Amino acid sequence: MDKNTVIGFLLIGAIIVAFTFLNRPTQEQLAQQQRMRDSLQQVERQKAALEAERSANGGSGESSEIKQQNSVADFFAVGQVLASDSVTASPDSLDVIQPTGEELVTLENEKLRVTLSTLGGRIHSVQLKGEKRYNGDSLILFEGDEARFNLELFNRNSVRLSTEDQLFTPIVTADGKSVVMRLGSSPERHVDLVYTLPENEFMLDFDIRVVGMKASLHSESLTNLRINWEQKIRQQENGRQFENRFARLNYRYVGQDAQKMSDSKNDRKELTEPIKWFAFKDQFFSTVIIAEKPFSNTILSSQPHVTGEYIKSYKAETWVPVTVDPQRDELTASFNYYFGPNHFYTLKSYDKEISDSSQKLYLEELVDLGYRWLSWINKYFTIPVFNYFLKFNWGMGLIIFIMTLIIKLIILPLTYKSFKSSAKMRVLRPQIKEIEEKYPGQDKEMMLKRQQATMDLYSKAGASPMSGCFPMLLQMPILLAFFFFFPSAIELRHQSFLWASDLSTFDSLIHWDANIPLISKFLGNHISLFCLLMTIVNVFYTKYNMAATDTGQAQMPGMKSMPILMSVMMFFFLNSYPAGLNYYYFLSTLFTIGFTLLFKQLLNEEKLLAQLEANKRKPKKQSGFMARLAEAQKMQEKQARERAKEAAKRNYRR
Repeated sequence: MDKNTVIGFLLIGAIIVAFTFLNRPTQEQLAQQQRMRDSLQQVERQKAALEAERSANGGSGESSEIKQQNSVADFFAVGQVLASDSVTASPDSLDVIQPTGEELVTLENEKLRVTLSTLGGRIHSVQLKGEKRYNGDSLILFEGDEARFNLELFNRNSVRLSTEDQLFTPIVTADGKSVVMRLGSSPERHVDLVYTLPENEFMLDFDIRVVGMKASLHSESLTNLRINWEQKIRQQENGRQFENRFARLNYRYVGQDAQKMSDSKNDRKELTEPIKWFAFKDQFFSTVIIAEKPFSNTILSSQPHVTGEYIKSYKAETWVPVTVDPQRDELTASFNYYFGPNHFYTLKSYDKEISDSSQKLYLEELVDLGYRWLSWINKYFTIPVFNYFLKFNWGMGLIIFIMTLIIKLIILPLTYKSFKSSAKMRVLRPQIKEIEEKYPGQDKEMMLKRQQATMDLYSKAGASPMSGCFPMLLQMPILLAFFFFFPSAIELRHQSFLWASDLSTFDSLIHWDANIPLISKFLGNHISLFCLLMTIVNVFYTKYNMAATDTGQAQMPGMKSMPILMSVMMFFFLNSYPAGLNYYYFLSTLFTIGFTLLFKQLLNEEKLLAQLEANKRKPKKQSGFMARLAEAQKMQEKQARERAKEAAKRNYRR
C-alpha cells in the first residue's frame, strides 16, 4: 500500500468521525425522543386496558365511548403544554366537546345533494340531481360505508388521532352554504373540517383547519397531513361489462399528462412525484379530489368486482401539504371534490380563468377520446359539431344521422377516388385473364411472368392496385375516432331513438337470463338489433364490393371468404357496444352503398376503358415505387431462370 492510499483512507476516516460527531442528537432531542417512547407505551397500555374493559363489559357501547373520549383527550392534552414544556395537563381535566350521537347534515344546490356525517366528519353520501340510474333510481355516487375518509394527526407525544372514529360537532353557517365539522377540547383548540358548496356547482370546497395546536403537534403534522379516501363504485349503467371497461382510477402528475390505471385487474401505484389530482372514475361520472398544493407520496389502488352491485373499489393514501399561519396559530390544507359528469366542456370549464398552463387542471382528460394521436379529431371536430347540433334540441337519432352525412360528404372525394381505382381494375379484368391464360401454372417462373406482365399492364394503363387502398386508410382515423367518441358521450345517456331506450348502451332485441356457453361469453345475454342490422348491411356491401373489385386474378384458398367472416366477427365484438355507435356504423355503411351506386351511374366504364387504352399508347414514366417493384420482379425472374439452369445442369451430370 503506497503513501497516497494511506493518506486517502485516513482522510475518509476523519470525515466519517467528524460527520458522526456533528450530527449526534442534542440532550433536548434525546429527552424528547424518550418522552415520545414513554407516551407511546402509555397509549398502548391504555388501549390494552380499554380492550380488557370492553371484554369484561361484554362488548357494550359504553367502553367504546370511553375509548373515544380518552383518545381525543390524549391527543388534545398536549395542547395544554406551557411554552416551557414543563407542565402537561391531564386528559381528565379537559372539557372535550362530544356530541351525543351520529347526525346527518345536508348541503344542497341545483346540481348536488351532499350529506355529511358527524361520525368522522366525513361525506356520507352524494346525489347528482337530475340524473338517474339505468333502473330509474336516483343517481347516488356513494352512501354510508361505500366511502371512507380518514385524517390522521400526531401530537408531540406521538399520540395518533384518526378522525374516522370520532364524533364531530356540526356548525352550519347562516347562509346554509357551509358546514363546519368540529372536533376539539375548546373553542381555542380544535380540528375543523369545513365543507362549502357554491351555487350551481359540481365542485365542493374542502378545508382542513387545525387551530391552537401548532406548539403541540408532531413536526411531521406541521408540514403534511395524511389522508385516506376509499370508495366503492356502483353500477350505474345497464351494460355492466362495458361500463367496467371505462371505470378507471385516473391521476395527473403536476405539469404532465393524465395517467390511467388498469380497468380489468388489480392495480397498485406508489407515486413519489407530486400529483395534482386523482379521480375515482365511472363510465359517465367521477369523484375527483383536487389538491390546492400537490399531493405527495401517494399510493393508489384499484380492484375490479366481477359480480355484485359494485364494479370497482378504489383507494388512495396520500399526504397533503399544509400552510402554517403563525399569527393565528392555525394550520390549513385545502382541496376540492368534484362530484359530477364526465362531460368534456363541463370539465374543461374549470380552466377558463387560469392563464398559466402549468396550473391548469385538464380535467377533460377524464373523457376517454382515444389514443393521443387520434383524440384531436374528437376534441376539435366531433365534439364541437355535435354540441352545435344539440343547441337545436333535435332528437339524438337525427343528430347522429346529420353528423354521419357530414362525415361522408367530407371524405366523399376519397371515396370516389377509391371507387374509380376499383373501376379501373374491373375494366382491365379481361386483359388480366388473357395474361393468366398466356402464363398458366403455379411454378415460380410462370408466376413471376404473370406478375411482371400484370404490373406492366397496370403501369401502361395508369392503374394501380394500391391507389384504392390509400383513400380507405385516410378514412380510418375518423372511423376510429367515432369508435371512442360514442361510448364516452354522456349526451347519449338515456336518449331514446326508435326501439333503443338508451343510445349510450346496447339495445336489446332479444335477451335471456341463462348463461349459454360461448354465446353468453361473447354476446352477453342479449342481441342488439342495431348491431344485427349493421352486420347484415356490412356483409351485403362486402360481397358487393368484392364482386365489383374482382380483378380475375387467382387468390389463396379462403381469402375470398375472409372479408365476410370479418364482418360477421364484428357482430360479436360490437354487440355490447352503445346503440348509438352501431347506429352510426349502420348509417355509414348505408351511405357508402348509396354513394357507390351513384358513382356507378355517373362513371362510364366504356369511356374509362378507352382512356386506359389511350394511356398505353402514351410514353409513360413509371413512378419510383412502380419502377422499383418492376425492377425487383425482373431480378426475381432472372434469379429463377438461373436457378432453373443450375438445376438442369445438375440433373444432366447425374
